[in-house]
Amino acid sequence: MNHELTIVKTADGSNTIYNPQVGENYHSRHGAVQESLHVFVNSGLQYFLDANQGTTSVSILEVGLGTGLNFLLSAEFCSDKETALDYTGIEAYPLSLEMIRQTGHDRYASEELWSRFVLNYERLLLLPVEMRANCQLQIANCKLMDFHSEKQYDIIYFDAFASARQPEMWDGDAITHTVQFLKPGGVFVTYAITGNLKRALKALGCKVEKAPGAPGKREMLRAVKLL
Repeated sequence: MNHELTIVKTADGSNTIYNPQVGENYHSRHGAVQESLHVFVNSGLQYFLDANQGTTSVSILEVGLGTGLNFLLSAEFCSDKETALDYTGIEAYPLSLEMIRQTGHDRYASEELWSRFVLNYERLLLLPVEMRANCQLQIANCKLMDFHSEKQYDIIYFDAFASARQPEMWDGDAITHTVQFLKPGGVFVTYAITGNLKRALKALGCKVEKAPGAPGKREMLRAVKLL
């Protein structure tokens, strides 16, 4: 389906991709990098590290790896903080390597990290790869409900397409399946907030809070899995 995808420039100058089959962009038109930094890196990763002072390593599970932007920004953030990163991205429909190259996301990563990402992209669909010292990435090429792991993660980035476009990704079964992979004390973040999502997370023993949204959205959701 990649031949139907088109590159779209967003308000902060960064690119995203429009998927006509879903009828939606991979990131906000108000700013792809702004959204990624605000919702996931700052409200998720930074929040977790602030709450767990002295942490020297962090694990992240992303639902919807897409262009890899959230990984690249998180990896650079962890490098700056001298924090080891173990990152798994679930992606049922991986973009082609050609489309990944066209995103221009090399502007937001070191030359070393970007080079390792594109050179190993197709290998990442099969097994974990060291992107650099203390930074490992794996792409789980499967649907969310088919993802299984004995591992639990410190942070979950929930970055599926909107519930209006992919309601099955936001229903109770999908959220229950996702949250089982979150450690007690772990943080779940997503760009949207709905009544159904709040209720599902609370029923799973999470403390849910509204947080200011990225440009173009008033609010986002953050939840902490209680001990």
